[in-house]
Amino acid sequence: MRLKCIKLAGFKSFVDPTTINFPSNLCSVVGPNGCGKSNVIDAVRWVMGESSAKNLRGEHMTDVIFNGSGARKPVGQASVELVFDNHDHKLTGEYANFTEVSIKRRVDREAQSSYFLNGTKCRRRDITDIFLGTGLGARSYSIIEQGMVSRLIESKPEELRIYIEEAAGISKYKERRKETESRIKRTKENLERLEDIREELERQLQHLKRQSVAAEKYGELKAEERQTSANLSALRWQALDAELKANQETISQLEIQIEATIAEQRSLDASVEQHLSDNAELTDALGEVQARFYSLGNDIARIEQSIEHNLERVEQLKLDLSETEEGWEQTREELDIDLRKITQLDADLKSVEPQLETARSDEENSAAKLAEAEVGLQQWQQEWDEFNQRAEVPRQTAEVEQSRIQQLDRSIERALERRKRLRMEQQRLLEMPTNSEASQAEAARESLNAELEEIKATLVETGAAIENKRQAINDTQSQLDEARGELQTAQGKLTSLEALQQAALGQDNPKLNEWLQARGFNNQLRLAEGLRIDSGWELAVESVLGESLQAICVEGLDNVAQVLADLPQGNLSFVDVNTTAGAVSGDLGLSALGSKVGCDWQLGGLMQGIYAADTLEEALLHRSSLSPGESIATRDGVWLGANWIQVRNISAQDSIVERGGLIADLFLKIKILNENVETLQAQRVQLQEALKLADRQRDSGQSELADKTRQLGEVKSRISAHQAKVEESTARKEQLQRELEELGRLIDQEDNQVGEARARLQQAVDSMAQDEGGRERLEAQRDEVRNKLATAREKSRKDKDLAHELALKQQSLAAQLQSTKETMDRMASQVQRSKERIESLTAQIQESDAPLVTMRRDLQNLLQLRLEVEKELGEAKARVDENEHAMRKLEQERNEKQEHQNTLRETLMQNRLKSEGATVKRDGLIEQLKEANFELAAVIKQLPEELTQQECETALEKLGNRIQRLGPINLAAIDEYQTQSERKVYLDKQNDDLERALATLQNAIRKIDKETRTRFKETFDKINGGLQSLFPLIFGGCHAYLDMTGEDLLDTGVAIMARPPGKRNSTIHLLSGGEKAMTAIALVFSIFHLNPSPFCMLDEVDAPLDDANVGRYANLVKEMSATVQFIFITHNKITMEMANQLLGVTMHEPGVSRIVAVDIDEAAELAAM
Repeated sequence: MRLKCIKLAGFKSFVDPTTINFPSNLCSVVGPNGCGKSNVIDAVRWVMGESSAKNLRGEHMTDVIFNGSGARKPVGQASVELVFDNHDHKLTGEYANFTEVSIKRRVDREAQSSYFLNGTKCRRRDITDIFLGTGLGARSYSIIEQGMVSRLIESKPEELRIYIEEAAGISKYKERRKETESRIKRTKENLERLEDIREELERQLQHLKRQSVAAEKYGELKAEERQTSANLSALRWQALDAELKANQETISQLEIQIEATIAEQRSLDASVEQHLSDNAELTDALGEVQARFYSLGNDIARIEQSIEHNLERVEQLKLDLSETEEGWEQTREELDIDLRKITQLDADLKSVEPQLETARSDEENSAAKLAEAEVGLQQWQQEWDEFNQRAEVPRQTAEVEQSRIQQLDRSIERALERRKRLRMEQQRLLEMPTNSEASQAEAARESLNAELEEIKATLVETGAAIENKRQAINDTQSQLDEARGELQTAQGKLTSLEALQQAALGQDNPKLNEWLQARGFNNQLRLAEGLRIDSGWELAVESVLGESLQAICVEGLDNVAQVLADLPQGNLSFVDVNTTAGAVSGDLGLSALGSKVGCDWQLGGLMQGIYAADTLEEALLHRSSLSPGESIATRDGVWLGANWIQVRNISAQDSIVERGGLIADLFLKIKILNENVETLQAQRVQLQEALKLADRQRDSGQSELADKTRQLGEVKSRISAHQAKVEESTARKEQLQRELEELGRLIDQEDNQVGEARARLQQAVDSMAQDEGGRERLEAQRDEVRNKLATAREKSRKDKDLAHELALKQQSLAAQLQSTKETMDRMASQVQRSKERIESLTAQIQESDAPLVTMRRDLQNLLQLRLEVEKELGEAKARVDENEHAMRKLEQERNEKQEHQNTLRETLMQNRLKSEGATVKRDGLIEQLKEANFELAAVIKQLPEELTQQECETALEKLGNRIQRLGPINLAAIDEYQTQSERKVYLDKQNDDLERALATLQNAIRKIDKETRTRFKETFDKINGGLQSLFPLIFGGCHAYLDMTGEDLLDTGVAIMARPPGKRNSTIHLLSGGEKAMTAIALVFSIFHLNPSPFCMLDEVDAPLDDANVGRYANLVKEMSATVQFIFITHNKITMEMANQLLGVTMHEPGVSRIVAVDIDEAAELAAM
């Protein structure tokens, strides 16, 4: 691997984009002092991750950015890119397969650095990791700058050790050791935190274990309760099941009785029917007797019989007649409807048949015409094809010639257009100014330079404004954090005080609070909340009132007894706000304590007989004058009577009254703090918006600056390219003239071809015109044939559809007519039967409805005949009465049976309802068992024989009491205990894992230390051997060696012991500058022999050497260049002669460095020529 080139832009004096190529292993950078040679080495160190501006000869990292000169303005950023040739794949890792690797660093005026690997953004560590162990780095032995030689020799043993470690390749081990130590530290911290968690978890487990035992006991009792409930449900199910079975047997017996009753009733119905039939026969016989009586002239007997039975018989006959007539009328109406329907269907059928015949005839005619039209179309098509075949030849000729003419026209048009463009270009080239463009570009460059100056000044001002705004935002944020902290503290204090106040006012009992809310007392004031106490008398009032301060203020105490009936456990007191205070005597010369208290109502007897004294001495002075029931309270909370003293010594926070004042003050303070926080937030938002606006202005300015810089580069490019354009213009003019002449010849040739093609086209068009008449005739004939065919097809389709529709209609009408006729025949038969029945009933009714006057007159006339047939008539009547009596008796029995049957049905229904209710209850019990995850059969199977429902209920009550005595149960304690136990086990495993990891890391440290010692010792011995062999070669004798200053190879320092020829110096510091330089060279080259880095940069290392030593130094460098690439800065001609390429750094423009490269071999060849 070797350094291929360096690309610089804006880095120190290399303001313009500059590429420095290193084509060989011996490249010398030369130039006068101050021209920027050392900036090349600084660029390499900077891009490899140098983080100290001091080591880059600056104060700040932004000092590497070009800061302007007399003729140039400062730039906004600096970038350096190193390109390595990796054909030998010396780099390892993910970049081993790349043949070329580039690393780049960029920094802006905000001191923000960016690193890139092969164009991909990366971290600084990624850059340094790539070169670990290769000898390359920001401060490695591969880069020896000015002054480093003396520092290397005079460095402390610990500093010199760093170079040996880099050569040994153990710098990566040191990094790994550092990471491992960091992991060990984190592991120990994790172990400490884990130990704290385990201890806390152990305490939680002890508490959870007690709760878990209680929860398990609760679970056992609940399981026993569930089992007992299941047993009770099973017993109830058995009772219900037995009841259901008994009801089922009863229901079966009732159903049998009902069936028997129904059978008896049917038998009675049959008897009644028989008697009815006999009654009809007897009536007929009586009618015959009456007929005979009338035929014999004894009509009186028929009339008397008719009068006796008239009412019953006439009603029955009329009822039958009404029903028969109603059915007859309905049937006749339906018959008339069917008759009309038949008539209509018959008419429709007759009208459809001729239409169907006509449609079928039309269909046949249409089909014939359609066939004739299709034949005509085929004949026309044949004629059309013959015509087209004859006319195709001239048409094809016309199309070919027309296409050829169009192509030639387009070609001529393109040629004319091109000739026009060429002439315009020729004219433009002739008219193009020669010097005006250069002068305009020069003016544009001056204008852009001025604009760049203004933009840079604006950016400086904007940057200052941004810094001011950021400082203001930080100040505002600090104020906001402070205000939020005060607000959070005040809110926490307020929460604590409110909780204490609620506890002091008795508002911390949940059950009591629910009871007060249910009774509407939760919104009532407490006594302490309604008092206004003079300053300094709070303790006195609180000592006197005590727990009465918790009292709820109500209007009247008349209904208190009813309200307190269901009061839960807890302390509660009420005070009536409607009571009036009694008179205070004031004989003691002291004011009443009630005068120190203001309230919206009278305090009543709460402070009756209590006086106020400023001091205890004053109270004690008046104590002997107190009457029974009187007392004195002092400011300090001392309350005394004639024979007792009560002292209340509490802090302000423990006082209910003073705590209320503190809460009010905190509310006000929180409100003010909230307003301050909102104000600061709004101020911060405004400053942030202003900062964003300023950032956008700066970004816009930087974009504009980049744009103007790009425009300036473009203007410079135009100026430098103007001369080339002038030369190109002359050559272009000559080429345009030749192209114009060629286009003229081409246009004339194509014009001739167009004329010939037009003549052939005209001949083909004339031939086509002759055929146009025949084409028009055929086209007209085609339209006529197609119209006729379309008309025939349409008419054939319509006739076919009409015939099909009429055939379907005929079939439908015939089916309807047949069905209606069959229905009508049935109805006609029914009408005939009904008519005969009506005639019979009418005749009977007419016979029964004979005029009574006529019958009486006939009766008078025929009285003489009555005696003759009276006996026969009496016998017939007796027979009829006997039959009717039997019928009535049977009817009564049937009614009794019906009532008995209804009673049985009602009883059956009640039993069924009872069974359904029991079934629902039984099913409900089964559902309850299923919900409790019990199977009925299993519960019944394990039921004790002697167990009763009463015993189960008693057991359930006892279990409920035992569960109640357990108190509050944390049912989640079992799972929590299990979870926390598992967590404890998991944490124990983690603790073990961490301890094993710690042991592993410590073992890794030991392995790293062992490997470090081994590598360091091997490298130290090899470098020491190399130094001992190189030193005599460079100095021409004597010796030098390395020595360890400590015993431990991990941290021992390294010292150089050197003795040049003829000297016995006791210390390295006594060597001359040249001797130090040669010693340092011997050490560095010894390191290179052991672990050669890809390249080595030497900055004026030969400066303190004389010509003889320079020659030795040059020979040594040239010898090692076979394996190492050397880039050296020198002013010595001997060193220059050794180089293959000379890279000259000049400052043609003050403050701006440029590169001029010379190949020595090519220069020698040119000189030899």
